[in-house]
Amino acid sequence: MASEALKKRKPKVIRNEGGTPEGKRGRGEGEQVTRRSFDSRVYNEEGELEGRDPKQDYQQYKDTCAALAKLMAEIQELKSNGAKDGSVEIEERRRQSCVHFMMLKKLNRLAHMRLKRGRDQTHETKQKVDVLHLQLQNLLYEVMHLQKEIGKCLEFKSQHEEIELVSTEDFFTEAPAEISRPHITKEDPHQLTLARLDWELEQRKRSLAQQYKTSLASKEKIEKGIEVKKEYLSSLLPGLQSIMQASLPLQEYLSMPFEHVQKQAEVAHHLPPPLYVLLVQANAYGQASDKNLSVFISGDVDEAKALSKPPEDSQDDESDSDLEEEQNTKRRRATLGGQLDDKRKEMLKRHPLSLCIDLKCKDGSVLHLFFYFLMNLNILTVKTKVSPSSQLCGAVSAGELLNPETLLNCLYASDHGRETPNPANRYQFDKVGIATFADYISDLGHPYRWVQRLGGLQFPCDSPESAVTGSALSANHMESTMKLLRGRLQARLALHKQFISLEHSMIPVSAECQDLFPAKVLSRLARWTTITFQEFVELPMVQHVVKAGLAHETDLFFMAVLERGTARLQAAIVLNPRYPDATPLYSLSLLWKGERSGRTDDNLRAMESEVNVFRMELQGPRPGHQLLTNQLQRLCMCLDVYLETESQVCDGVEGPREFPREKMCLRTARGPNRLKPFKYNHPQGFFSHR
Repeated sequence: MASEALKKRKPKVIRNEGGTPEGKRGRGEGEQVTRRSFDSRVYNEEGELEGRDPKQDYQQYKDTCAALAKLMAEIQELKSNGAKDGSVEIEERRRQSCVHFMMLKKLNRLAHMRLKRGRDQTHETKQKVDVLHLQLQNLLYEVMHLQKEIGKCLEFKSQHEEIELVSTEDFFTEAPAEISRPHITKEDPHQLTLARLDWELEQRKRSLAQQYKTSLASKEKIEKGIEVKKEYLSSLLPGLQSIMQASLPLQEYLSMPFEHVQKQAEVAHHLPPPLYVLLVQANAYGQASDKNLSVFISGDVDEAKALSKPPEDSQDDESDSDLEEEQNTKRRRATLGGQLDDKRKEMLKRHPLSLCIDLKCKDGSVLHLFFYFLMNLNILTVKTKVSPSSQLCGAVSAGELLNPETLLNCLYASDHGRETPNPANRYQFDKVGIATFADYISDLGHPYRWVQRLGGLQFPCDSPESAVTGSALSANHMESTMKLLRGRLQARLALHKQFISLEHSMIPVSAECQDLFPAKVLSRLARWTTITFQEFVELPMVQHVVKAGLAHETDLFFMAVLERGTARLQAAIVLNPRYPDATPLYSLSLLWKGERSGRTDDNLRAMESEVNVFRMELQGPRPGHQLLTNQLQRLCMCLDVYLETESQVCDGVEGPREFPREKMCLRTARGPNRLKPFKYNHPQGFFSHR
């Protein structure tokens, strides 16, 4: 670059100031003389620099400065002696001083050119050193990679090492020559091992063939015995039928299941139509697909039979009641409250018979569902009860998980079960002064929409595309609803166990999910508590969640505090009742060198995305009960990356850092927002940007 810059400079020409008049005679002749003079007298300082010695230039500089100082002193002396400015002596010394000044300028130019050339040479040398250093780093990385591969090869263990082979002496003695091949195997250990494995395979084939023959003979013998027993049992059938007919009084005395089933079938005829549809469809589904589902009928059968009879006395006409109220105003005022209470009770009266469905899970836990029919409102309600397989330890934050009042909330989206799904009930409530059905849910149960569909009830508020009613409607929703109910119970029981560990500041991570996180996570869970909806909406860091309508009173709210050193990360969590189908929502706030949140810090917003958006990475094995704990563990991992990379940028003090570099990151920051690498890459073990 320096040589190109110097080449662009115009060459200097030493002009002849003392020209002759003859040189000015003709324009053409003068141009030829000037061109010949230019061609022969080009001055190139860069070429001159090659042959000059810096020490001589320095000495010439000092001599020139001394001569210039001497001339200045002489001029000063002449002026002090009275010489004028235009005198010959002073002008002569001025010309000599100008010559010295020109020499100093030339030396200055040469020094700058020499400095520029030295810098260029230094830069080129540095580039060569950088290239060599990069090659060295590549070679070191390749050496490290080869060492790891060599270690893996040395640690490799083949499955044949677990097989107990016969000894070498027995092998050569027992094995045939086509397998043993002594002329090859005695000299080659690898071929010897292969031959021994072939002999072991041959021996096992022979053993299995012998076992197959023995088992085949035993099977034929057992089949003959089964045929004999079938013939014997077939001959017993007429006798057994006569014995069962004669043992009916004994079955009634002993309350045998056969008699119980028969009675249940008789009682089922007195069920109201919705409960009867539910009974038939539940029994059919249990027999066909779910052996762990059982259905029972409970209640007062005699009262149910009485309801099926027509009433003897009709109710008083409304006009007569109005006339009586007009004649007895004072008495009506005194008894108005009692009459409304009686009307409300009559309006909310349940059928005497109810239905109980027990859903048993694989771990032995049972979900009891009690279905009731409100006769005047023509709707079904349900109450729940949970019988865990073992005694659950008391976890403060798990208090609402198995609460019967909220256990089945939002089994289907937006189905809270707080209001009756029958539009006609609104007008019935206005007559008796009922403001809302939610006031009576604790006594009557929840009127979920899926409960109505299981009973074959269809109301205009439901989706218009489902036009079927009755048993067909119940059959369409039975299987999916039972799976959701069993899944809800299993999810809540799994959360209950996880909350016990979280309250002890431990994040349980299953073996299947270990690959999602590095082996060393330094941030820890310091506190796990439950909060109310009012406490949640008052937090500054969740205002955007509240404004977006992502938090409802039916959700569960928790506060997690993660710590590492002096840094504290607060996470406000919204747990939807449909967990794990609905992902928990996290809002973060970091207390370290000030307070920041996801609204003010792009990296905290990126951490929220890591736990809120990438559900498929954190779900784990189906059905995804590890989602919540995996989110917390990833939050700890992201906090480590945030603090370790942030300290490199922000800390300007000397000495050991508070958060030393533990994680391997390809780039500590990227983009104008300086986003940090929160994505963990397994099995390489490094962090990168998304």
